[in-house]
Amino acid sequence: MRSGAKIAVISGVFVVFAGGVGYGAYNVYDGLTGGNASPAGDTTTTAEVKTGPLSAAEVDKAAKDFLTGWAKGDEAATVAQLTNDPATAEAVIGGYRDEAHVTDAVITPGQAVGAKVPFTVKATVSLDGKTKPLSYASELTVVRGLTTGRPLVDWAPSVIHPKLTKDTRLVTNEASAPPIKAVDRDGVELTKEKFPSLRPILDELRKRYGDDAGGTPGVELVLRSDTESVPDETLLTLAKGTPGELTTTLDAGVQAAAEQAVKKYSEASVAAVKPSTGEILAVANNRKDGWNAAMLGRQAPGSTMKIVTAAMLLEKGLVAADRAAECPKEAMYQGRTFRNLDGFSIASGTFTQSFARSCNTAFIKLIDDTKDDAALKAETEEVFGIGLDNWKTGVASFDGSVPAAAGGEAAAQYIGQGTVQMNVLNMASITATAKNGSFKQPIIVPRSLDDRQLATAARSLPYNVASQLRSMMRVTATSGTAANAMSGLGGDKGAKTGSAEVDGQATSNSWFTGYQNDLAAAAVVQAGGHGGDAAGPVVASVLAAG
Repeated sequence: MRSGAKIAVISGVFVVFAGGVGYGAYNVYDGLTGGNASPAGDTTTTAEVKTGPLSAAEVDKAAKDFLTGWAKGDEAATVAQLTNDPATAEAVIGGYRDEAHVTDAVITPGQAVGAKVPFTVKATVSLDGKTKPLSYASELTVVRGLTTGRPLVDWAPSVIHPKLTKDTRLVTNEASAPPIKAVDRDGVELTKEKFPSLRPILDELRKRYGDDAGGTPGVELVLRSDTESVPDETLLTLAKGTPGELTTTLDAGVQAAAEQAVKKYSEASVAAVKPSTGEILAVANNRKDGWNAAMLGRQAPGSTMKIVTAAMLLEKGLVAADRAAECPKEAMYQGRTFRNLDGFSIASGTFTQSFARSCNTAFIKLIDDTKDDAALKAETEEVFGIGLDNWKTGVASFDGSVPAAAGGEAAAQYIGQGTVQMNVLNMASITATAKNGSFKQPIIVPRSLDDRQLATAARSLPYNVASQLRSMMRVTATSGTAANAMSGLGGDKGAKTGSAEVDGQATSNSWFTGYQNDLAAAAVVQAGGHGGDAAGPVVASVLAAG
């Protein structure tokens, strides 16, 4: 095949062209690995169970047998026997023709690299007289069977299509929901091409609201999940439907800034909300897996959590913004020692200074005085609306969590470590609550669209507490750890930095959250280090666009 062999499928019947028919003369098989030995010369007798590394000829033969069988339209069960997981492979191989409705395809193998054999597929998908070309690249890997010693294709659904997983399948049919034309708050169209981060969100909005937006469905090849809550991903449109218009709370300008900001760092996420209303203005991710971590992620947020801890301590009267607070190099609580970054201490200073410099020990030393290990959990839920699993943003989201904890684990929660789990939407919301004084549940489509019940908080921040909290965040943004990142912003502004240590990760995750006037944003950069160094510039860019 290295000379350009092609295996084709015509009108639902797989045919191997060995020369002179349809596509001209091609060698069906000519050594993918570049070896000169004949595959037949390396066959294993039934009496021998071969072991050890695969030879080039064995890789060639296993790849040839599988691709040829798939291409010829052999029974799915027969082709599946050429893999190391035939029971699973059979359904996927059969579904490629029966559910995806591939009516012709040309498979062109490339040069093998070790046991990996790449190939390209150029296909036509056809249903009810509607056809469209489809092309993609995939690869297979040959392994030795554990019990038989035979060279076999190491089964993975991605062999058949690179986006297939064990929980998805390819289906061509009338779309399960009409297409939508999603627009921002000012009527600007939001497309996947212009705003790649919105791809999973737009897919889910279509699934949830397509029927209500007034459109009509088309015919599509989709990647369908076995999980009902996961929307179809359209891979190919055979016949366009009529889109209905759906208004979101997003702001195209802020979204564009968010998309650009996360591109500067790998594995970065950012979200922005309007404190006075809870409206989500931007959600962006730069991740290899394309996952919407900004709304679904679950990670320790580091010292950005000190916004909540500070609010709780202020409410209990254990601290005040201008009152002296101890900040030693280290502090111990129930056998667990906590230290400040780089071992700094503040000999004599206020709680505002400890907050602005992100002094861990100033917070840990006060946990005994609360006389309640569950105090932080209560503050998070009752005031900041986090952790009750009742947000209805309009798409799937994780609402944050501060589980019940005791002892050293409860102390770790004070500084955003341990069992605290947040994503950047949660932290943007927390910052918005601090700015606004009361919780407004984040939303990405208006409540009036479906009359859903939004989450509420049991109580607002007392005015004096909210005022002190904003004052401390303002100092952090002007002369504390967030000052460099926030230096280019004017108006009423505040911020908090965070560095979250992760087991097995040499560099901490960079967290940053801040507000400017009526816009709050939070970001995380995996292994980005100090909060102000990586996540800080992302947040500042988004705030500047608001």
